[in-house]
This record gives sequence, structure tokens and C-alpha cells, in this order.
Amino acid sequence: MRQPLSRRNILRAAGVSMAIPWLESFAPAAGGGSRNLSEPPLRLAFLFMPCGVRPDHWFPPGDGEDYEITPHLAPFAPLKSEFLLLENLWNANAVGRNGHWAKVPAWLSGGYVERSTGRDIDTGGTSVDQLIASEIGHRTPLPSVQLGVDAPRTGVDNIGGGFARIVGSYISWRDPHSPAAKEIVPRLAFDRLFRTGRPGAGPAVSSAHRDESSILDAVLDKASSLRRRGSRRDQLKLDEYLDAVRSVEARLQAAMAPQPRWVNEGDLGVARPAPGIPDSHEEHVRLMLDILLLAFWTDTTRVATFMFGDAQTARDFSFLDGVSGNFHGISHHRNEPDRRAMYETIINWHMRHTAYFLDRMRNLDEGGSTLLDNSMVMFGSSLRDGNVHDPSNLPLILAGRAKGALRPGRRLRSRPDTPLCNLYLAMMHLMGVKDPEVFGDSTSPLVGLA
Repeated sequence: MRQPLSRRNILRAAGVSMAIPWLESFAPAAGGGSRNLSEPPLRLAFLFMPCGVRPDHWFPPGDGEDYEITPHLAPFAPLKSEFLLLENLWNANAVGRNGHWAKVPAWLSGGYVERSTGRDIDTGGTSVDQLIASEIGHRTPLPSVQLGVDAPRTGVDNIGGGFARIVGSYISWRDPHSPAAKEIVPRLAFDRLFRTGRPGAGPAVSSAHRDESSILDAVLDKASSLRRRGSRRDQLKLDEYLDAVRSVEARLQAAMAPQPRWVNEGDLGVARPAPGIPDSHEEHVRLMLDILLLAFWTDTTRVATFMFGDAQTARDFSFLDGVSGNFHGISHHRNEPDRRAMYETIINWHMRHTAYFLDRMRNLDEGGSTLLDNSMVMFGSSLRDGNVHDPSNLPLILAGRAKGALRPGRRLRSRPDTPLCNLYLAMMHLMGVKDPEVFGDSTSPLVGLA
């Protein structure tokens, strides 16, 4: 029989010792240089709404940069000077890949999603938010934040083409096989931001006192040996465990030697939420948006995603006047007037909550500019029309000024069938990720943003 190996035995065999955490008594003396940034950083958020829109109520007539506010855009009317209305962008790899599920992970990656039972997931790419977080995430306590309101789904949608439902439960992917876990419980999301200290606080430590060696690197040989001896399920479990160790280790290192942070003064009035998920869906969404706002305001992260729902969200919107049923079911309105009206009402509800988030960002001063001025916030869907699953000319809004790199207040009409990944390539460059010349199916950085 094989001798059982514990994690403690592996660490002992590798001769690993852990460094003590930062202690206030051993902090460098004052006057050793400021740890605060001299100007606000650039933030990036993606807000995803499932099930598409009514194109006739989203896209304005005409071709000019100026445009009329359509019914879906009405909640954004007071913010017209703060966003770009993007047109003619799409993901070519989403065509014919299923009505809903396969289009969701492709939304931020442009990847070709393979059919799967869930055991061998392949979404075709890493999402743009995670690629950016992997490059700049060390500058903040959390590399990125993923929030949502729907729990991940399991099983296979055989009616919808044989895709694992898990792929439509996430827009953020660390690699083609691994989603970045999203938090749907408000208190847990809040605590994840601040359980290691008050917002904006961060200990410092002299580089001479840091242990640069990685615990994970020290045990990797032992772990590789153990992995070869294990079953397929054991191997997957060990991979998951090692990824978790690496993530925690990175956070510990960031806490011991934090990068310069931007410090905003003032209380946003976002208290620690009550346990569990609110009974009211509206309250749930508002809480999660407030927590995302707080994450940016405190410079806890500079990269975030939020999902208003999964690919085929079964969220019942009967709490809205005139609506009876769930979002996905109503999105297949079959051009029946009553159902189209309900569909429009649900979409406009999402628009109002996004406008609330952007308006709060616009009213938060950051030394003469606003939080929205120093951000890029994309809102949209992976479908143009939920009724017919049309993936072309996606409904997209890009808000904020990206510290002067974006010129909002107009529509930006690209050539038909321009890769959405062209926009992401431009965003990556603005966020300081300069190396990639190609992302997904991009052909070049999107032009006309400035």
C-alpha cells in the first residue's frame, strides 16, 4: 500500500518555512517616501446583461455621431456626454455556437467555445479582464473582482446544442478551462474587499526583510510526484488546490510589499451587508453595484466584472409592473406585442441600474476629476436580439473618459462585422498591457475612441 502524504509532510520534506507577516513594530520609519499615487489610476469594469435587446429600441436611426435617445437608452439620457454608443462590433466565433450558452464566455474573449459535458471545458480563450489583471493586478490588494447575482449552473443543455451550462455562468475566465469565481453573496463580496484591513490601508515592509522565495515553488517537485500517482479526479483537485495556494500567496506578498495606492477621502455610505442574499432582486443588484463602486473608490482593485444574470437567466421579473415571467422566457417574445412590451421593461430596468452606477461614479471627485473620468465601463450583451439569438452588431456602451483617452458623448460606428476584440486590444493598451499585438480574433486596436 502507498504511504499517505499530507500537505504538512510535503512542506516538511521540502524544508519550507514561512515568513512572518508584516508587523507594525518593524515598519520602516516615517519619511521613507510616500506610498500614495500622485494621480488617480485607471479602472476597468465590464457589466454584462443577458438575453439581448430590442434592436429597434436600442439603435438610433441615422449615421451621424450625434443621435436621438431611443427607448432603451432613455435612462442614460442624463449621461449622454459620458459614454460612447458602440456599433457594428461582434464575435465571429459565436456564430452558430448555440443561442445563449456559448456566446457568454466569448463575450470577453472572442473564443470558440467547444461542446462539452463539463469535464473538459474549452472556451477558446482567456477573458480580457483576466489577462489585464495578470499584468497589473499586483498593484492592488485584489487583482480583480468578479460579482454576479445568479449561482453557477450545472448540467448540459441538450436542447441548446449540447453545451455545458457552466460556460454560460461566467464571463470572466482565467484560461480557456477555468472560470474566475464570481461572488453572489453581498456580505461575502464586501468582506473579501476589506477583511484584511480598513479600506485604503496597507502595510509596508522593507525589501530587505521580504522572503522572495515561493512556498509553492519549493513544494512543486513533491506535488508533481504526488500528481503522477493520483487518479484523474485527484489530479484536477490538486491543480485546483495549487492554484488556490498561488492566489493566496500572491495576495500575501502584495500585502507585505504593497504598490503605491490611490487614496480617496470620504464615506460612500456602503455599510457591511446583512448575511445571505436579499429577498429583493433589486436590492441584491444595487448592493453588488455599490460594492463594485467601493472596490474602485478604495483602490482595492482596478479590474472588475459584474453579471446581471447568466446566459439563460431564469430570474423572475414579475415584481415589475406589467411583467409576468422570467427574463429568458420573455426574451423569446415571438413578436407578440404584450411580450415585447415586457421584454422592453426588463431591459430598461437593467439600464436604470447601470445608469445609477455610472451616475455615482460621475459624482465622486478624485482631486478635480471624477471616478468615471478615470475609468472605462463597458455595458452590454452577448446577443443583439434575444428573440432570434442574433450575435451581430452587439448592443454595447463604453462609459468614462479613461483619463482623457476616450472621447464620449457620441456614437462610434465601426465597419460592419468589426471584431469586438479590436476594442479589447485597445483597452489592454490603455490599461498598460503593451505586449500583445493580437487578442482573440482582433485585427488591430479599435480606431476612433479618442
